Amino acid sequence: MSEKEKPVGLASYFPSIEKKYGKPVGHWLDLLKTRNEAKHMETVEWLKSNHGISHGHANALVAHHRTQS
Repeated sequence: MSEKEKPVGLASYFPSIEKKYGKPVGHWLDLLKTRNEAKHMETVEWLKSNHGISHGHANALVAHHRTQS
């Protein structure tokens, strides 16, 4: 991957999220659509406790989702 193709910002976490948890980022973002009413940290904790996602990865997913909503 060239320097131009590397994701930036929150998306820079996406390749490692997909590799570590074996599901595309779209899967996690779809799950987050069911949590729109929950607060940011409540959703981060939900990903951690219910899906085994690390704090950093969960935070990146939730923050990205909230910027897209």
